[in-house]
Amino acid sequence: MNDLTALETKLDQDERAHLNDLIRSWDLLADLSFADLLLCVPEPNMPVSPYTVVAHVRPTTSRSIYRTKMEGMVFQPGERPFLDQARIRLESIDGGLLSQTNVERIRTLCIPVNFNGKAIAVLSRDFSPDDQRIAGELEMTYFSLFRKLGIMISQGKYPFKGTEAETEFAPRVSDGVIELDAGGYVRFASPNSVSVLSRLKVEQVEGKRLGVEELECESIPLLLSTQRPQSGEISLEGQTVTLKGIPLIEGAEMTGALVIIRDISELRRRDKLIRSKDSTIAEIHHRVKNNLQTISSLLHLQSRRLVAEEAQAAINDSVRRIRSIAVVHEILSHNPEASICFDDVIKPLVRLVSEGLTSPEITIDFKIEGDTVNFPSAETTALAVILNELLQNTIQHGFKDFLTQEKPKVVIRFGSTNDIFQITVTDNGRGLPKSFDEKKFGLGLTIVSNLIETDLGGNMELFPRDPSGTVALIRIPKFGENLAR
Repeated sequence: MNDLTALETKLDQDERAHLNDLIRSWDLLADLSFADLLLCVPEPNMPVSPYTVVAHVRPTTSRSIYRTKMEGMVFQPGERPFLDQARIRLESIDGGLLSQTNVERIRTLCIPVNFNGKAIAVLSRDFSPDDQRIAGELEMTYFSLFRKLGIMISQGKYPFKGTEAETEFAPRVSDGVIELDAGGYVRFASPNSVSVLSRLKVEQVEGKRLGVEELECESIPLLLSTQRPQSGEISLEGQTVTLKGIPLIEGAEMTGALVIIRDISELRRRDKLIRSKDSTIAEIHHRVKNNLQTISSLLHLQSRRLVAEEAQAAINDSVRRIRSIAVVHEILSHNPEASICFDDVIKPLVRLVSEGLTSPEITIDFKIEGDTVNFPSAETTALAVILNELLQNTIQHGFKDFLTQEKPKVVIRFGSTNDIFQITVTDNGRGLPKSFDEKKFGLGLTIVSNLIETDLGGNMELFPRDPSGTVALIRIPKFGENLAR
């Protein structure tokens, strides 16, 4: 579990934040060490303690030795004595071989996680000595870099406070590693990093000052001067690379830096295409919205020329339905995502219905309650039409020529139970007529029923409210993309 809230009784807020920072940045450690890493938290104030594994990361540069979930596992007191030794001595302990039942032999290196002079956890590097490849220069350099970062962990200098979560563009060890000395000169460059640099027409970097003599950029000099991690992007010769630099510190002295570099040219090209596609989709929604508004305006003009009240009412109803769909397309034109926060739809929808149907003689108080929900855009359009019809029905049939001591009120509530999402529209108006037959809906409720059952796979129930009014309860299954918060 990468969530340390369960450790509130063992660690304070700052200590948990320190461990979270370590977890956010420890993919690098696992890859450099060619091993699994277990973050083990002891019981407080016990020299020989049980240890709970609160997080586990597997390397991408080597095979994991653990085939099952390790988070939540507890090592009993004395089961892994090297954890106690590292914690008490506040220094790394090479634990040698551990005997595992039904599992290959495990070699472990235990590193205390120092926070304000106290070992709040122990990082255990576990690997199988029977499965290690012959170490060459690359493997030796990577493990040396891991050792240096391990020293920083035991001295409380790593991770750096406020470490940000990695993005999809962040480089990893397998992309390319460069080691710098204290002066910024390249001490080692992995084959993959050499390949990345060659695409930028940079050759023979070893022995040269990175960021100054080769691959000029601000990130590397800033890394050396501030002794803080730095990230940056460099675009050159039609290529884009991203790099991340971490200072290597021992005691009070900066001994060098670790730089990870990655070619993200293709990702940037893809990102540009996606942004262009999003802009195109947004423009389409904007034009659809404009066309719908034009149609509603033409229908509105037509209704003013009609004499028959029934025909005029039918066209006005159609105008409101079209405008409710236009509301959704207006939101999509600004945010062409796969899902929409329905709060952004319901408020302008209520305003639209209220302005079109209420009058100075009847002022209705609309209230929206419950969860904030994201809906897929297709289902949002159907739901907008449904609520438009229900609100229109409520105003036209629930409050017209109806006198009540209470102030006219309509409450729209969103909620959920298990896998069912619920929308309740409640009013304190006239209520359902005695002759009401659920099997003989008018046009508006027929549209609502068909959309709920056909488009949303749900159902609707209408029943009286005590002492007066009507409740419309809509139940629809939760979509994969909708999320009540």
